[in-house]
Amino acid sequence: MSQSTFDDDDLFGEAAEETRAEVEEHLAAAREELPDPDDVWVTDAENVLGALNGLKSALDVGDAVDHVRSAKKAYVLGERADAFEDAADLEAEIADMESLVGDIESAAEEVASLTGTVPAIRGALQDAADDA
Repeated sequence: MSQSTFDDDDLFGEAAEETRAEVEEHLAAAREELPDPDDVWVTDAENVLGALNGLKSALDVGDAVDHVRSAKKAYVLGERADAFEDAADLEAEIADMESLVGDIESAAEEVASLTGTVPAIRGALQDAADDA
């Protein structure tokens, strides 16, 4: 029968490994939630509004924001506890994911704006053509 160890250093090492694994799991889950590149690029829409609506749907990041947030919380906890021997890779990956998710959300907002603007412009152009 093996003896359980309750040594503080051993337990801290295990906790550090678990924290790192938690960060990595949340980052992997965030990557899974990101839009498919082809869905953002390819469309079969018949008009601009259809393309914009398709793009708006394609730019949905799902739960990626929550996963990045959870990864960062676990990372900050581990970092402040000085639990990581080398966490530069985690820090860089979190920063990259924050930036990417932020860019996608910004693009989605711009597309949503265009989705409302383009039909209004088309209507105004039709009115101008009818007046001519």
